[in-house]
Amino acid sequence: MNMTFWKTFWASLLATVLSGLIVVGIFFLILRATITSFEKIFEAKEFVVEDNSILHMKLDGQIGDYSNAEFDKSTFQINQQFGMMEILDGLKIAKEDDRIKGLFIECDNISTGMATVKEIRDGIEDFKSSGKFVVAYSDNYSTKSYYLSSAADELYVFPSGMINFLGLGAELMFVKGTLEKLDVEMQIIRGSNNKFKSAVEPLMYTEMSEANRKQTQKYLDALWAEILNGVSESRGVDKAQLETIADSVFIRKSGDAVNYNMADGSMYYDEVLDLLESKLDTADGNEMHLVSFSKYASRLVDKERVLKKLDPKNIAVIFAEGDIVEGSVGHGSIGGTSTSKMIREAREDEDIKAIVLRVNSPGGSALASDIIWREVVLTKEAGKPIVVSMGNLAASGGYYISCAADKIYAQPNTITGSIGVFGIIPYTGKMFENKFGVTFDRVQTNEHSVLSLNKKLSEAELKIVQGEVDDIYDDFITKVAEGRGMTKEMVDSIGQGRVWAGSDAIELGLVDEFGGIYDAIEYAAGEANIATDEIEIQFYPKKDKEDLLNFLHQMEDLDNASITEKSALETQVREIYSYLTAIGAKKSIQAKMPYLLWIE
Repeated sequence: MNMTFWKTFWASLLATVLSGLIVVGIFFLILRATITSFEKIFEAKEFVVEDNSILHMKLDGQIGDYSNAEFDKSTFQINQQFGMMEILDGLKIAKEDDRIKGLFIECDNISTGMATVKEIRDGIEDFKSSGKFVVAYSDNYSTKSYYLSSAADELYVFPSGMINFLGLGAELMFVKGTLEKLDVEMQIIRGSNNKFKSAVEPLMYTEMSEANRKQTQKYLDALWAEILNGVSESRGVDKAQLETIADSVFIRKSGDAVNYNMADGSMYYDEVLDLLESKLDTADGNEMHLVSFSKYASRLVDKERVLKKLDPKNIAVIFAEGDIVEGSVGHGSIGGTSTSKMIREAREDEDIKAIVLRVNSPGGSALASDIIWREVVLTKEAGKPIVVSMGNLAASGGYYISCAADKIYAQPNTITGSIGVFGIIPYTGKMFENKFGVTFDRVQTNEHSVLSLNKKLSEAELKIVQGEVDDIYDDFITKVAEGRGMTKEMVDSIGQGRVWAGSDAIELGLVDEFGGIYDAIEYAAGEANIATDEIEIQFYPKKDKEDLLNFLHQMEDLDNASITEKSALETQVREIYSYLTAIGAKKSIQAKMPYLLWIE
């Protein structure tokens, strides 16, 4: 009987193992066949640009510093961000591409900051220098989209559409009343003289402080002045007249825009297509071809980078985009550990002769900022040039990680400065007791053994935290002073948490020169004795190895619905949630932009 059992057992086990191996083998055969079929589809869908083509630029999705795709597990969609670098590179390639005869901009809204808009606008101006035409059209123009589109040779609007040209405004949200209803008390500690460090004001007040109102008005005026300069130069309308148009709401319909030379005409979409075709040589059966700019840029820029893949890279471009947090993180945040590792890797790479750090950040963790700052300093000490290119924001912690660089580039409408520090420790004990009937008790060996959100800080503990915050602020302004060749007193006088536009920051010595990311790259190359035509860029984070998700993403068109434009309300709710989550972080001492701000 035992022999029969063991024979049956071993036979069953062997059959199970063999069945498992067969199933695994079949799975990998199916996977291999699937990937092969995807490769064949990709090859079949090889991107072809015909002669007599016009690039169709639609920039209604999210635009960051570099392109990225992430899988949203909640919606099973690929959320895609189009990158400014790809846009600028695409325009450069198109400028020299004989098949491309012009550019058609169709943009009614654009989801990015003002400095990025200016860099793209400058790229369009450079494209125009080739003699190729640029036509802009939209049903309705937001302020930012009009600023971008005004760079076109000709600008048209839908007959019943309009142009929003009313100036810039900022709306801040205050949650003090909400916290009071919840019986949550925020114990707030900021640098002793950081009166402009207003990140904590939404938790303390129901309206803006005078200091906050003053700084916000000043940099909004600077951003508006940059828009006026650009529109005035492109459209040939005096800046004083533009101010009058905005103040008096002169543009209420498309005909008004034409009358005030803000547009060249009102047209339906089919009429604009006819206009575009009239600009081409369509004799002998040559047809007009509208080519997706996003597809053109992504495919041809990727192709160009692949062709250069075997060349040794000599310039590192490191993207630091998002909130600054501790540890290693992926896209959308700047990790103290991961970003410092990228700088260190580029510094230790003998082929890399110079580094450009692209900073687009409102700040965040003071500790993580200090970790990244140290790597910038070590790079300078190693004799390798390191240059910062500021994007829409390089404020607070974003300025912290920038200040030690050899040179800092920014746009006039970059928001920077905000040199200051704060800490927030919520007290939730009353909320639990009054709302839920929950109480807490504790046993401890020493006076400060238990630091809990359900126990208010004592006066002695508040004093200790205040001292820590003041020490971090003193360290911050010391490092800025060393990096910028200023005294601590000078830095403190323009610090105290105050936010500046790039146009003011350059006069204060916080920024060296106006320019975009390619200006920073060319300067870094010059410092490393690299000729412009010999520049080979290694981007960080690296994307040399594409996983299956990114491969599938390449199958998608950048014009598909995977790029989703979120409603203003949804965007604000998401940002409020992120803001409240961030301020409740365990590591509470932060160097961050002063508030949530929506500019339109």
